[in-house]
Amino acid sequence: MVRCSQIVEWLVDGARPVSNTRDVVAELCDRLVGCGIPVSRFGLFVLTLHPQIMGQAFMWKPGTVVDVISASFETFETEDFRQSPVRRVIDTRTPLRRRLGDADCPMDFAVTRDLREQGVTDYLAVPLFFASGAVHGATFATEQPGGFTAAQIAAIETVVAPLARVAENRSLERTASMLLDTYVGNSAGSQILAGQIRRGDTTAIHAAIWLSDMRGFTRLADRLPPQMLVDMLNQYFDCQVPAIVKRGGEVLKFTGDGLLAIFPIIGGEHPRQVCDRAFAAALEARAAIASSSSVEGDVRFGLALHVGEVLYGNIGSGNRLDFTCIGPAVNLAARIEKLTGDLNRTILASEEFERHCSSRFVPVGEFELRGFGRSRRVFGLADEANLTEQGPSVMRPA
Repeated sequence: MVRCSQIVEWLVDGARPVSNTRDVVAELCDRLVGCGIPVSRFGLFVLTLHPQIMGQAFMWKPGTVVDVISASFETFETEDFRQSPVRRVIDTRTPLRRRLGDADCPMDFAVTRDLREQGVTDYLAVPLFFASGAVHGATFATEQPGGFTAAQIAAIETVVAPLARVAENRSLERTASMLLDTYVGNSAGSQILAGQIRRGDTTAIHAAIWLSDMRGFTRLADRLPPQMLVDMLNQYFDCQVPAIVKRGGEVLKFTGDGLLAIFPIIGGEHPRQVCDRAFAAALEARAAIASSSSVEGDVRFGLALHVGEVLYGNIGSGNRLDFTCIGPAVNLAARIEKLTGDLNRTILASEEFERHCSSRFVPVGEFELRGFGRSRRVFGLADEANLTEQGPSVMRPA
């Protein structure tokens, strides 16, 4: 009789000290093989809560790294997935077995036909029941002549329930991290998960500040159908956010048509390096918006770049908090951003940002900014000195 009591105990204990699902799968399969269950293929299929990914599959084979496959919402609507054994198991909530080594085994799934060609002799798919009520799946396959024995199947069945608990716990951790990344950003999300959740928990940090806004948004909101307006906003932000994130920026907030982001200056990093990255992101966003198609008419945007100290952390009321940044530096960026419309400019920078940035700016003047006691020098780009209403800050219709 095959005994997997140590594997069950390990899973019941939370699969410690393994820290992620990929490693849990690798350790589980190694332990199964070690106790006499000849698994040659294993798959863990978990639905997830993600704006772009419907689920993930963790696929194991001996001697290889566990392959993690993310499936989009569209994948789950394909005929291949609808007709897969995993979908059958999830829908029916009952196990499914195919003895592929038997001549009369039904070949009713594409994956089982492929596995038979690869030498697999037995295939078992089981539902994983989460405490939340959701159903997910796992598959076990072997190349052992004659397939799994009855004792081996019984042993596999003993690990299914504790495996579901571990998979659910890891799924909850991924979901919490992903939701925080999606709604507050990676750095802020990490701090929140680490326990920085009390109102007033803030940190003073030095950062380059990005504050952008769409021109004429109110007029468009009055004229466009709601869904068309939402689609246009998503397209507009798609022109900015990837450029920010890939250069180390943290998107903190969308306020209607506005976007607030920071590029933290951390460790021994020189402000020049950070400002150069922020400026490169600004140029990329400007080019993306210039070449993008809006849903209707021409959409303009303005962007202010500044560098200074901000308070970064939890601000709000009671148990409804916002993880954001505030301070005079943010206020100054907001005032400069308002100038972009008055001056018909796309990108404007403060004197502090211009001083740290390697790229060449040109002065556009000194301005009295509301809330600041003295006039401030503001800088722009030479190629925007003669912008017209149809200049490069426009999203043109296709």
